[in-house]
Amino acid sequence: MTTAREAASPIVPETSAWRITYAEIAALAQVQRPVPTNWSRRHPDFPAPVAHEDGRPLFDAREVVAWLAGTGRGNADPRHLRAELVLHTLSAWRTPALPASVLVGALTALTCLRQQHDREVSGEPWDTLMARAADLDAEDGFLLSELRSIPDPGRTGPALAELADELTEAAYTPAEAFDWVLEARRRLGSHDLAADEPTPVVVRALAALSGIDTLGEGAVVATPYARTGDLLAALHDRAPEDSGHTYLASDPDPARVRLVRRRMLVRGVYEFNLDVVEGEDLSSSVDAWGYPDLLACVLPYEPAETRSPRAVLERVQALADYLGTGSTAVVLGPADVLVRPLPPHGDADRLRRSFLREGLLKAAISLPDGVFPYRPGHRTAVWVLARTPAEERTGLVLLSDFSARPLTGPVLDALAEDVAIWRASGWRGDRRHEPRNAAVLPAKDLDDRPGTAFTPHQRPAEARYTRAVLERPALIGDLERRLAELQEQAREQAGARTALHLGVVLRSGDQPVRRTTVRRLVEKRRLRRRPGHRIAPEHLTAEGHYPVLGPEEILGTIRPGSRRIDRGLLLTAYEHAQFTEPGDIVVTASPRFGVHVDAEGLSVVAAPARVLRVRPDADPPLRPRVLAALLRAAAAEYARTSGAVRASRAIEDLIVPDLGREEAERYDAALAEIEHRAALLREQSAALDDLARITAAGIADGTLTFQDLPAPHDRDDD
Repeated sequence: MTTAREAASPIVPETSAWRITYAEIAALAQVQRPVPTNWSRRHPDFPAPVAHEDGRPLFDAREVVAWLAGTGRGNADPRHLRAELVLHTLSAWRTPALPASVLVGALTALTCLRQQHDREVSGEPWDTLMARAADLDAEDGFLLSELRSIPDPGRTGPALAELADELTEAAYTPAEAFDWVLEARRRLGSHDLAADEPTPVVVRALAALSGIDTLGEGAVVATPYARTGDLLAALHDRAPEDSGHTYLASDPDPARVRLVRRRMLVRGVYEFNLDVVEGEDLSSSVDAWGYPDLLACVLPYEPAETRSPRAVLERVQALADYLGTGSTAVVLGPADVLVRPLPPHGDADRLRRSFLREGLLKAAISLPDGVFPYRPGHRTAVWVLARTPAEERTGLVLLSDFSARPLTGPVLDALAEDVAIWRASGWRGDRRHEPRNAAVLPAKDLDDRPGTAFTPHQRPAEARYTRAVLERPALIGDLERRLAELQEQAREQAGARTALHLGVVLRSGDQPVRRTTVRRLVEKRRLRRRPGHRIAPEHLTAEGHYPVLGPEEILGTIRPGSRRIDRGLLLTAYEHAQFTEPGDIVVTASPRFGVHVDAEGLSVVAAPARVLRVRPDADPPLRPRVLAALLRAAAAEYARTSGAVRASRAIEDLIVPDLGREEAERYDAALAEIEHRAALLREQSAALDDLARITAAGIADGTLTFQDLPAPHDRDDD
């Protein structure tokens, strides 16, 4: 029941809904969170706050967008800034009177209406607009009901129409504006439209795997279980321009059917080239248009507890029945059914192996985790099916396992390239372009092993010719020589140096120790503090010019120098970044205390790590090694206890001895000797680790062996 308060609440948001925080500005401009704060301090023309809420400044979103577009700051394209402003405004419209489903439906309907009539939808009475919609959709098949569902249409309708025009003007095409709305469906609160859709990078990969760009003009493309049409739209985007394809789709949800119709119409697909039906069955469309040349499908999600492998495979079989000779299907489904081991000789196993015997299955690919953002634990795989005449069947199948790879565009592009080569060769393979991320083997090998997984059991032979593999013996030889040099160096040092003897004794009671803190050392100008820099993870590589020191390096999680940043990127994207100097002490308190002395300098410190720099003119002077060791000891005494959010004392409040000049020199000399001996051991340990890692990789993938092993027949004779 609607309460009086809800009934009285306005549907169109007031001006306050157009206000954004620093965090929202950062997301809008695609920069790190502290950047907008720095802009407001350094640039007098940055918009002033219009209000404060719980101590947080609020800014007028339109003023911020105008400033970003005018100054060119941030990483967002100006048209995306305008679109984000509209979408941010829409997110404030969700009320009990205007739920997310109605909001998304109305905005996409208005965008479609604008595209169909090729004119703006704002600036005219709502009744006139509804009359135009009724003329266009006389049978109420795709947009009329969505517009009639708008509450308080006299006020809400024109406001939504204005936003639809703003969004379309910001985009290159109405189709792009339509897609922006659907990309924002999660933050608009329409989770029912997003729950069962794969992530966008996977949708684009499925379109690439389908080979739609190789179809002739006028082909028929079908997508059962279309949902909101993400896959159908991706197929249309990848098809050649003016290809004249006919698009068939089905979905059990009538609201989604209407949404898919709008989505394809707004992309310029004519009604006589589009057939979207309600239900799971495409039979009526196939009867009218013939067998599809391409079928692409994401099987509906089912929990593992109730999922029947046989039922899933029967569903795939029903889809394969739509394939005529020369047709292809790309099906994404549960990995435990499509590629994982099954109980041998069971119903599901026999049905799965029947796709091999009939020559239908051309490729089976295990995908990385994270395909469904709303189903993070759901592991998936892709089948590529094609119906070929008996005389053209090759009896080969391509298997690929990407389950351990990251779910990124480049990884999926490599997968699509392998399948494209496999398809172009007529499912026979091309020795000039062998896939490096897959293995081709006879389908009979799988059919003869009931229940076996449809995954490659070894790397393809071509993988042994990659540069990384070919260089392994040379790398191992270099490491062996380096270890020999280190061993000789250790022997020479052992002969030249005496046994390590620090000469420490108990301090007498009449020699009290003066104590100080980092805060006091800073106040007395014996120490300087320098902040770390917020470096985007994607800017860190292994081949950059300058080493980056962050908590990972300081705490020993990764080796110092393994993360670097490019010179050009540092000087442009991080124009205020500063390098360390020799002897700088780099400290971090998160996730726990750590300290590192940068002896060489010229490094970049990544936040939350920061720098403590000893002043050379301090009296008495501080010694970096000594201060680092004392801070490490003090932090251990006040370490964070289990369950605590932070340590009991901040780094600035740690109490350390303020040693006299002579005592500090003796301690520094002892630490230098310890560090010298430890450095040699660390270098030996690192070389041994590399030697073990490279050798294990070569033995594991079958590309390395040992010299002078007996031949196989010699072992048999034994």
